Amino acid sequence: MPNETEGRIPLADLLVFHQLARSLTSSFDLDTILRTILEQMERMVEAEFWALLMLDESTHELYYAIAAGEEQEALRGLRVRSGEGVAGWVLEHGETLIVPETEGDPRAAQSATPGISSVRSVIALPLRGRTGTQGVIEILNPRAEMSDYSIAFLHILADHAAIAIENARDVGRIQQLTITDDTTRLYNVRHLYDVLGRELKRSKKLKLPLSLAFWDLDRFKLVNDAHGHMVGSELLALTGRRLQKLCREQDLCFRYGGDEFVILMPETPAGQALELTKGIHAALMETPFGMKSGLTLKVSASVGLASSPGDGTQMPEIIGTADARMYAVKRDGRGHVRAD
Repeated sequence: MPNETEGRIPLADLLVFHQLARSLTSSFDLDTILRTILEQMERMVEAEFWALLMLDESTHELYYAIAAGEEQEALRGLRVRSGEGVAGWVLEHGETLIVPETEGDPRAAQSATPGISSVRSVIALPLRGRTGTQGVIEILNPRAEMSDYSIAFLHILADHAAIAIENARDVGRIQQLTITDDTTRLYNVRHLYDVLGRELKRSKKLKLPLSLAFWDLDRFKLVNDAHGHMVGSELLALTGRRLQKLCREQDLCFRYGGDEFVILMPETPAGQALELTKGIHAALMETPFGMKSGLTLKVSASVGLASSPGDGTQMPEIIGTADARMYAVKRDGRGHVRAD
């Protein structure tokens, strides 16, 4: 007579599965989810190396999102193409790959990893979501032979991980939509208020300067009147992208509304902000924008600058001062930058 408990999952392992599911679904922060996955892998499998590679949808390449040990820095920036090595094979086929002996296997030969002298055995599992494979769990040189039970546990981990990652990305996309302007793809005014409020508090606490440039495109209504609102919207989008490209990496660019933009410059004093803004302004004025219709258009802008703490430490003071100086430029002939 067969044992009644034969084939049943031990209670301790059921509790592990339950805790895993709770951990992976209790957060929408992608970094937290990835670290939870790595912790579970380390707990379940003794191995020389564990890593989680994520899919870059723009290039269809894998990158090392998180890895165990000191190798993570060495792996930063390393990319794996579809079909390349073990992880690339899993991405291409969407199937688990277990290579107990790598000698003579060309896929393993392509899986050289910084910090690992040789790859003797490898396990790689796909993270499959609704839209296909989103990433790969990779385990190199496990220190003991993997049982069917252990492999099944890893598949459960991969399935939960895929759901959690997909949910986190969906939430991230929704959050991005709420802070992004539809026309220009720049941050919107709602996000400006949030960021500026935080940056002013930080500047006051750390005694750091902050500057803000308020931009208004000159006589933009004439573009809409002469060429129509479709061309006007296209020109706004191109102008926004050009402003963002001309900014420094640490600066933030926003569409304030209509034909108005704001550039926020953290940790930037008034004098430096003025020189930076003049340079951006000159480059923007010289930029020819090619429209889809074949037109080539240029823009002019009037810009007002305000800096903290000199012009105030509160949001209404900074935005109000920059806005007032921008209108002073309008009254003074347009097309230049004013900081006083």
